[in-house]
Amino acid sequence: MNMNDPIASLLGSWATELNLYSVLLRVAVSVVFAAMIGCERASKRHAAGQRTFILVALASTMAMMLDKSFSPSNPQIISAAAVIAIAIISSNSILYSSKNQIKGLTTSVALWACGVIGLTIGAGLYTVSVIGYAALMCCLALFPTFEIDLKNRSNHFEVHLELKNREDLQRFITTMRTLGLKIDDIEANPAYINSGLSVYSVSLTVRQKDRAKYSSHQEMIKAINTLDFVYYAEEID
Repeated sequence: MNMNDPIASLLGSWATELNLYSVLLRVAVSVVFAAMIGCERASKRHAAGQRTFILVALASTMAMMLDKSFSPSNPQIISAAAVIAIAIISSNSILYSSKNQIKGLTTSVALWACGVIGLTIGAGLYTVSVIGYAALMCCLALFPTFEIDLKNRSNHFEVHLELKNREDLQRFITTMRTLGLKIDDIEANPAYINSGLSVYSVSLTVRQKDRAKYSSHQEMIKAINTLDFVYYAEEID
């Protein structure tokens, strides 16, 4: 299978076998790819940084090379265990903030994907690894722009809302209806019980006939923040 890999064929037969030079190449490629992915995550101040991604990819690459060395024709037991371990580790990077936001989901999946790329590198599938790496970097670096645009075009969004007094909740509901916003759900946030504020997670929908009033969700949030009984409001990602 490796001989059908264009990059492996270009490098020569040594790259498809397990020897000192191919091991060094696979480890080097794994470290470089993981470092670039980790750098992108670290630049956006995410929990898992460069070293974490490097270690995950390196462990996967070594696991696959061990499988290839011990039992080249049998099921990849060590590699399968590595994937499961990475999935468990990456799940620990998912956190819930005080604003009921899920944090670290993209980084968690990126760690798992980085581990899978490490497996393909360890298997000597260089072309697959390059394509997988390029696709992952595009997802992390380029797609957020399109995702934000799609979210702004959506009629549905969720708001972290801080009211000055609990009694102002009814005023907020009435005002939202006046602004052309339908309240789908309101959930009190228990993290702010002793803060002196009344804090809620509010799901809103812009009625289609009122959609032209607002060019983006930021405009809607800005309008909410101008209300005298609102202490603070921001969109939940």
